[in-house]
Amino acid sequence: MRSSPEKKLSKSAIKAWRLSLSIVALFLILILLIVWTVNFLSGSGLFSMWTAVALLVIIAIASGLGIVFIPEVRWRRWSYEVDEHEIDLQSGIFIITRTLVPIKRVQHVDTRQGPILRSYNLADVTVSTAATTHRIPALKQETADRVRNQISKFARLAEEDV
Repeated sequence: MRSSPEKKLSKSAIKAWRLSLSIVALFLILILLIVWTVNFLSGSGLFSMWTAVALLVIIAIASGLGIVFIPEVRWRRWSYEVDEHEIDLQSGIFIITRTLVPIKRVQHVDTRQGPILRSYNLADVTVSTAATTHRIPALKQETADRVRNQISKFARLAEEDV
């Protein structure tokens, strides 16, 4: 059996993912409060205060647990390796997924940065094949550029061999 890929994502990925989850949690809480306020002001009674409090508590507990534990576990489970023949990706929290992408199938490779990743000097590397797109998330910007260039170089060499 083949060994797991060795290279890990940047440790800063944990902070970026926590910030992203926090923004989603705040958005959900805000939506809940807006719906409850509109319901309260209209007097329709379809959405009681106790229902709103119960949903708020559930969202807060789930978000808190998700923000504290999920990014750390996700970071520990993510690994990757790039060589001249393939890209080896391993990820997953409960179900571990192992993906091997043959270099000769790579059509193009990009780096992407949103505002949260940019604030932590991180970038995602996306590898596109004819079938789908694969992503290596939250690498240091310099590492992402190096990995992108390395995959591109290997893909050009594989194309020349055909």
